[in-house]
Amino acid sequence: MNCIAGILLILLILSNKLRIVRINMKQQILIIGGTGMLGAPVTRRLCAEGNAVRILTRTPDAARKKFGAEYEIVAGDVQDRNSLAQAMQGCQGVHISLNDRAIPDLERRGVENIVQVAPRAGVQRITYLSGASVKQENCWYAGTATKFAAEQAIRASGIPYTIFKATFFMDALPRFVRGTRASVIGNQSKPWHWVAANDYAQMVARAYAEQKAVDQDVYVLGPQAFTLEQALKTYCALVQPNATVSRLPLWLADLMARAFGQKELANALPFFRYTEKVGENADAAAVNALGAPTTTLEQWCQRIGNE
Repeated sequence: MNCIAGILLILLILSNKLRIVRINMKQQILIIGGTGMLGAPVTRRLCAEGNAVRILTRTPDAARKKFGAEYEIVAGDVQDRNSLAQAMQGCQGVHISLNDRAIPDLERRGVENIVQVAPRAGVQRITYLSGASVKQENCWYAGTATKFAAEQAIRASGIPYTIFKATFFMDALPRFVRGTRASVIGNQSKPWHWVAANDYAQMVARAYAEQKAVDQDVYVLGPQAFTLEQALKTYCALVQPNATVSRLPLWLADLMARAFGQKELANALPFFRYTEKVGENADAAAVNALGAPTTTLEQWCQRIGNE
């Protein structure tokens, strides 16, 4: 019995070592949502680290134009399990970066399809972009509910995972500016540790290279905390000095969206109602397990202004 136990212990040690090797070696990684604002930096970073990157997209021609021949582009949809299965063939990892405020539940359904298909395709790792405020008590908001359910599906899949719970991204700031007006919608008084998408992308790349990231929730917070108004004022001063930051009450934004048929604004209003009430809910001293993001808002603005 002692001999058998010894053999089993050796096999266990060897299997753990092999698992670490699989994590540290360069991999074939499927990116779902790889053409978006937050998916594209991850796509480029994983490729720069020597991984073979495959992008699943509903618009392959546009993706090829954006990324060039260096990246493998495949047509597919998270709602189509057959296309997911084909796209995952030969992939060790899958990175998920989905967000559709117009149809929040699409993300949950997409993630559930992914975790159903992934084991049969031999996927060994899933990484997923969630949010810093995603907790059960905040599921009264549809966007949080869908991400919370997606997190649960990933954890229940049995596939090693890393869930990135990120705060506000600096890269979204230009979307608040229209012409010479930068709008703060609602009473956005809560501070957020704004993070640069490139810093986050570096954390994702590290997650595929380091054992400590397996089966972990990793909060992603930048080095400085600003309210939306403070962040917009810094951005406008350094990048769009002709733009003036002003407040737009939620009731007036809702009226404008209805009166002028502004669908994008109408889809965004539930999110702004949510961020009026809910903060990032993370302790900055206990997060950023894969190396804290270091890019300040001023540094990011200066880089954007020089591009």
